[in-house]
Amino acid sequence: MQDQRQVARTIFAHALTAVEPAQLIKRVIGIDGYTLHCVNEIVDLQAFNNIYVIGAGKASVPMAAAMEEIIDAKISKGAITTKYGHATPLQCIVTTEAGHPVPDENGLKGTETIKSILESATENDLVIMLLSGGGSALLADIPLGCTLSDIQQCNELLLQSGADIVEINTVRKHLSNVKGGQLARIAYPAKVVTLILSDVLGDPLNVIASGPTVPDPTTFADAWKVLEKYNLLNKIPDSVLAYLTEGKTGTHQETPKPGDRIFERVSNYIIGSNRLALAFAREKAEELGYIVEIYSNQLQGEAREVAKMIISQAKEVYKDITKPKPYCILAGGETTVTIRGNGLGGRNQELALAAAIELEHQAGITLLSAGTDGTDGPTDATGALADSATLFEAIELGIDGNVYLKNNDSYHFFQQVGGHLITGPTQTNVMDLIVVLIHA
Repeated sequence: MQDQRQVARTIFAHALTAVEPAQLIKRVIGIDGYTLHCVNEIVDLQAFNNIYVIGAGKASVPMAAAMEEIIDAKISKGAITTKYGHATPLQCIVTTEAGHPVPDENGLKGTETIKSILESATENDLVIMLLSGGGSALLADIPLGCTLSDIQQCNELLLQSGADIVEINTVRKHLSNVKGGQLARIAYPAKVVTLILSDVLGDPLNVIASGPTVPDPTTFADAWKVLEKYNLLNKIPDSVLAYLTEGKTGTHQETPKPGDRIFERVSNYIIGSNRLALAFAREKAEELGYIVEIYSNQLQGEAREVAKMIISQAKEVYKDITKPKPYCILAGGETTVTIRGNGLGGRNQELALAAAIELEHQAGITLLSAGTDGTDGPTDATGALADSATLFEAIELGIDGNVYLKNNDSYHFFQQVGGHLITGPTQTNVMDLIVVLIHA
């Protein structure tokens, strides 16, 4: 069992190398004198008076470090906001560490710094924006009539509701003056190039980091429907409810929509995603002699239910004794957890705990579920591993896995039983990876 756990860790670690932010930047950005090669664009830097580098997200600092290395002294000014514990020294770009997944005062300050740069930009300036997962919380501002505490409470309610990231960000975009294309509005008429590390299923540009430089197809009415769907209208602060009500009636300006002229000089490029990480995971698993199946690259749903489906599939494979080699099932995406208990954990640990329960008395199957960003929920673990030994160890310790699962307390379960995967901040973020190894 222990060998399988180490193999699963090795496959996961190899997948992370595919989405290392600095290397992703260097793959798509190059410079020849004053000619910048950016994805499929050729940009004459001499045509601009200033080059500004801004960004937000868990991976934004290493992305910015790579930009400094490539462009060097040509950067006029820059500002990045990242999660606490994710900053490293930069040469000329100001870094602010702030709260995630719930915004805080530092997020407000960092966002104001970014806004001030964009407000000074003209049509003769180039803005390079670096975005990754976490940007929605880190690009923090307060709508008229609300307080930071109001926005924090609304974020916490959304995160605990079971809403998916598309729904959560629909609300976030309409409680902000920077999300949902609104940073592009502030930067207009400057030339804007946004480089994006995707942490959202299907890589929708308008959802990743709440799409600050992307046209937003959603409306105040859509945000209202999300809150209504999850029975939050009577729970959110009155000031937030009033702001959204006014937005629905046209009192507040809508987010900019497709076709708006502010996007004429804006380019948005996805440079890294979960698909790329899965491809590298597959490469390593095959190198280690496994037959590999990609279960899904758009995994979603309640973590404990997803665990049941994946383990069911693994058990079917296990029954097939004709397999000439060990088997590996890979999946990528992002599940959700509806909080009903008062425990501690995250979606990956909850998925692994649910898998452990399904694997009781089932030898030959090992599951790893982990976030590529190094953090699973409000914990220091990025995920956990489970196999038939997990429940055995729990029983030996007098621990009932079902009780911990019911209380959403996966962190304390694995803390006692063993199986946590702790990497520290990885400086990247492309959702989650699940590795299932099967030895018949």
